[in-house]
Order: sequence, then C-alpha cells, then structure tokens
Amino acid sequence: MIYLDHAATAPVRREVLEAMWPYWTQYFANPASHHEPGLAAAAGLDAARKQVAQQLGAKPSEIVFTSGGTEGANAAVKGIARANPRGKHLIVSAIEHPAVLESARSLVRDGFELTMLTPDPEGRITPENLSGHIRPDTTLVSVQLANNEIGTIQPVAELAAVAREFNVPMHTDAVQAAVWLDIDVTKLGVQALSLAGHKLGTPRGIGVLWLKRGIEAEPLLHGGDQQPGRRSGTEDVAGAVGIAKALSLVDHDVAQVIEVRDYLIAGIVKAVPGAQLTGSAKHRLPGHASFVFTDTAGRSGESILVDLEQRGIVCSSGSACAAGDDEPSPVLLALGIEPQIAQTSVRMTFGTEFTFAHADTVIAEMVRIFE
Repeated sequence: MIYLDHAATAPVRREVLEAMWPYWTQYFANPASHHEPGLAAAAGLDAARKQVAQQLGAKPSEIVFTSGGTEGANAAVKGIARANPRGKHLIVSAIEHPAVLESARSLVRDGFELTMLTPDPEGRITPENLSGHIRPDTTLVSVQLANNEIGTIQPVAELAAVAREFNVPMHTDAVQAAVWLDIDVTKLGVQALSLAGHKLGTPRGIGVLWLKRGIEAEPLLHGGDQQPGRRSGTEDVAGAVGIAKALSLVDHDVAQVIEVRDYLIAGIVKAVPGAQLTGSAKHRLPGHASFVFTDTAGRSGESILVDLEQRGIVCSSGSACAAGDDEPSPVLLALGIEPQIAQTSVRMTFGTEFTFAHADTVIAEMVRIFE
C-alpha cells in the first residue's frame, strides 16, 4: 500500500511510542499526587513541557497540553475573543479548518461579528487584505499557517505584523505546518498557536496550545485548575511526552521531499486529462499535492479514490473532517473553483518515505484510471 493521507493522520513513529511507553506502564500515577509515583510522573510532564517550549521558541509556562488541534483552536479562538475587552469583532480566513471556522461562528451566536477574508486564487491572504478589515473593535485574527486541503502556506509573519500594528492578538493553526515548517513563535510573531500530535507521528488525542505570556484567554474547561487554570483536567503525561518527542524529530531538510512532490505534480498534470493543481505551486507544503479534474466524464473525486485504493494507493478528497460530505469543499469554492469541478478533488499527502518510484506508480495508475 502507498499511503498518501498524512494530512489526515501520519503513521505513529516508533521513537514516539518508545518515549511514551514508560508513562503508561511505570510512571502512570497522577502528576498532581504528592507521593513518589506522582512526583515521577510530574517530572516527566515538566520535562515534556520544557522540550515543547524549546521547539517553539517559547517559555514552558506558555505551553498548554490539549487533546488535539480542534481543542487548541477552540480554546484559542473562543478563549481570547471572550477575554479581550477590545470588542466583538473577529477576522478569520475563509479557508480555515472547521475547528476555527465553527468556533468563530459559535461566537457570532453570542453577539460577535465575523469577517471572513477571501483568499487569492492560490489560497493566500495578503497583508493588505487583512489591514483593510481590522477595526477598532477587532478582538482576534486567526489565519492558519498552512491549509490542510490545498497545502498553501500563508505569510503568517507578515499578517501578524499587521495585526500587531493595530494591537490585535493573532492565532495561527499550525497543525499541518508543524511537520515541515519552522514554527518558532518569535519568528512568526503570533500570540497563539495550536498543534496536533497525530500529524507529527503521535497517537491521536494529543495536542499543544501555545499562549503568549500576558494574553488573556477564558478557559474552555473549568475544574481542578491544572496547567495554571488554562486547561483543567488531569494531564495526559504520556501524550505530553509523545508530542515533545515528535517535535524533536522534525527534520527541516525537506529538499528531497519537495523534488518528489514537484515530480508527482508535474507528472499528473501532464499525463492526466484536465488535471489542475489546487493551491499555490510556490508557497506549498513539501509533502502535499492536490488536484481537481475538468475532464472526468461526470466522475467525482470519491470515485477516483475508490479506484486508487483498489490499486493499493490510499489518499483523500480533502479534509478528513468532511469525509463523506457530498457538498463541494468550501475551501475550493473560496478559491473560485466551480462546484462541479470542486467535487472532483483529490489530495495526496506524504512523508519522507515517499520516493520517485512511488510517484511513478501513482502517476501510472492515475493514467489507467482515467483511460
């Protein structure tokens, strides 16, 4: 099997499981307990927090361990908006992950106003677009670092500079970007950033929210006041250790991956009738190739996926969170793609193990399917 759905979930890394295992079997106690087993668990949690902070260029006290990207996005968007006294106006891009979009829409039901920025045809939000929509009552900006469906990388550092000019805090969803890009929060210039471990090689159910010191955020979960009140609930020590290990394994030497990606994209666009790349060719995640097809004789992206899987190639039609939805992707519609074309979308996402030989196989099978 050729697995091309890393953007949904990456394979769990052996090194991560080995790091986590002692905290399931030996140091399993509650880290809040003041006996020796509890103190051992707390030591592992503290070490993981320091390691994550180091990877993000942050302070350990700014790290909040969560259950994943969805919780992190909800906690950032809802928490900062509700705690910020500036007003009740939010700005997000129209192609955000549903975790951000639905969090923002839930605040609209509470009386907030929402502005959704329209991207250019490649899926990019420009600083000029953002600056033209910030108001005196804007309480939060949220723009993802890289899109999960089309792989486009946003100029987050430039957008954050605009937000700072207006003294508006900015959150970025770095779930897709963390495995490929530098997510040093000082370089990005944002005030909040959310991650999910299962894109990095951890089991599902593990995440991180970074909140810059001094940024107020109303917590989603109230209770025992763990993680200085920002996220109550007994911490998942093994999960924290796992995501710390996964972040330490990220390799930013991605030149080979980019070469294979470009080879795959060029091969499909050349060989498959009507194949069109979605998203930016230049500002794109290394392990991400996404397409729509204008010459499919009425076939959908889902039917193409079925044919690919029968040939041992597993990929998706877009966001895993919308799997099974018959409606065209809102992300593709926001790029100006016609609904019937948007429904032909196919997304291929991979890691460093994907080779030129794998790409040749995928291209050949795509040609056979369309023939």
